[in-house]
Amino acid sequence: MTTVLYFYTGTGNSLWTVRKLSGELGGAEIVPMSMAGEGRLEIDADCVGLVFPVHIWGLPQRVVDFVERLSVEKDAYLFAVAVNAGQVAATLLQLRRLLEERNLRLASGFSLCMPNNYIPWGGAPPVPKQEALFDKARGKIGRIASAVKERTQQEPEKGPLWQNLLFSWFYRKSLTRVPAMDSSFRADEKCNGCRICARICPADNIAIQNDRPGWRHRCEQCLACLQWCPQEAVQFGRSTARKRRYRHPEISLSDMLACVPPRHP
Repeated sequence: MTTVLYFYTGTGNSLWTVRKLSGELGGAEIVPMSMAGEGRLEIDADCVGLVFPVHIWGLPQRVVDFVERLSVEKDAYLFAVAVNAGQVAATLLQLRRLLEERNLRLASGFSLCMPNNYIPWGGAPPVPKQEALFDKARGKIGRIASAVKERTQQEPEKGPLWQNLLFSWFYRKSLTRVPAMDSSFRADEKCNGCRICARICPADNIAIQNDRPGWRHRCEQCLACLQWCPQEAVQFGRSTARKRRYRHPEISLSDMLACVPPRHP
């Protein structure tokens, strides 16, 4: 079975997940969504997986855009893994509906709990808690791989009804405002002009002028610029300077930079 896994990552959680999943599946091809080209995307594979983070209790806009140009073989096994901090809500149901609009079928959808990386709502959890989550995630990834190998057909995993209704409403109200949320980003006095923030941004949203970053209002709220800044100089609002950054400990800066097209900001 030919398998290709497309992923989107900001702090490395989804990249780590897709690597572990590829290993469990015997070496599936791994492709960053940011490197998948433009226009109609025709995938000639027996099995196609989508691995991505949950943003605002729903699909990141990048994933929506990716799915809207996706084309797979009629009998291909299509599955998804939604990486989240404990509240997948109706994300995978949203994905199923979006695929159905393109006459595609989501065979299975899985929720994977990983450490929270949305720093405006809290810094990185303690290392022991991170390690406990990683251990549980490894077990879940093994079970996901088994289901994929067996081409299991099952309902997408989801949250409780109240959560799905409330958080889906919040998602719909918030998604169009995300690109302009970068107005809360700034670089403080620790910035040394290294340009990592501009190079790592999957949306190519950061321009460097006079060795200082500026955000161009096409933000996706992945927070890669903030979490991967070597100097911890990038801030969001007024509280992040006091919060511990999060990057997956098994993912390197070079790994992340390989997930986006080369840039020379």
